[in-house]
Amino acid sequence: MQRYKCSMMYDGTNYNGYQKQPDANTIQSEVERVLTVMHKGVSISITSSGRTDSGVHAINQVFHFDSNLKISSEGWVKALNAQLPKDIRITSCVEVESSFHARYDVKEKTYQYKIYNSKHEDVFLRNYSLYFPYELDIDKMQSAADVLKGTHDFTAFCSARSEVEDKVRTISGISIIKTCNEIQFNFTGNGFLYNMVRILVGTLLEVGQGKLSTTDVENILKSRDRRNAPKTAPAHGLYLYDVKY
Repeated sequence: MQRYKCSMMYDGTNYNGYQKQPDANTIQSEVERVLTVMHKGVSISITSSGRTDSGVHAINQVFHFDSNLKISSEGWVKALNAQLPKDIRITSCVEVESSFHARYDVKEKTYQYKIYNSKHEDVFLRNYSLYFPYELDIDKMQSAADVLKGTHDFTAFCSARSEVEDKVRTISGISIIKTCNEIQFNFTGNGFLYNMVRILVGTLLEVGQGKLSTTDVENILKSRDRRNAPKTAPAHGLYLYDVKY
């Protein structure tokens, strides 16, 4: 058996998230369906760098699988893309050691969140960025974001539904960039909790409107209480941007 590491991008609009679920259309189930067909009915499972929720997109999601088929790297990409829906594309597939693990070997992830900041909504961006017509102070948001960098307990910025006990994570970088009507939030860290990026975005948007200060954000972080943080930003503006090993 040979282990393969694949990268893919997907539009999450029409899927119930990445992870396979009974009677639900998911990214994982689509990829595994095609691999199973290629292996003449033998069930093939894939393991990814992590899950994404319903409506969340990926520019570079990584997964691995094992196969005894003798197919070149380029052949895997062509064969998978020929059978996958057009909103899921494999961008690379390479042979790796059997010890490689797409989830446990991750060193760093980057998530991107997109805001369309204009008086008028763009119908072509409605599934790919959050329409936010209110004025935002980028400098204030960046100052508040800076206090979130480093190693912290992010319980206050994690969904109450999370079952993970250890909520300490390290964020190495947060940048907020405005270009014309688009505002891009970039978060890089060693791992992220359930809904963490979307809650952080929701919080920083309130800072940008003057509803919260940098000190407020620091106090929310220290409180380790989800009830103190603002609401979660919608899923459709979020992208898994990159995964590093």
